[in-house]
Amino acid sequence: MNKRLKILFQIAFGVYVVAVLMLCFGHFDNTPSLPTTFLGIPTDKVAHFCMFLPFPILAFLAFDKYTETPKSTLLFSSLTFVAGVLLALGTEWGQAHLTNYRSGEPWDLAADLLALLLGTLVIIYWDIRKQRKKA
Repeated sequence: MNKRLKILFQIAFGVYVVAVLMLCFGHFDNTPSLPTTFLGIPTDKVAHFCMFLPFPILAFLAFDKYTETPKSTLLFSSLTFVAGVLLALGTEWGQAHLTNYRSGEPWDLAADLLALLLGTLVIIYWDIRKQRKKA
């Protein structure tokens, strides 16, 4: 991947993290009400899933130069997953303890973690497949 595209992905990753923080800590009083469920799943859990799914993928696109072997891919993806978990834990803790208009919910965290796990599995599969094609 060329250097300009890599820088673009790094900027996109930074903007993404800021956007997640804004969505998690924003005070949205005048927003239109949404349906309470989507396919039987509470809408806020779907939103949490959608917010955290891109984390490992964007991190990989921004910093994949560290993944030349399957072992390095597993290490990088594990560290990316842990970073995502820390972000998810931090946002839920912050909502519960630093705001009076949000609450930290275990099921929101579960949706975040499921999205992070799925995104991490996608990058592991994607990168190892790419490595095998090169060999």
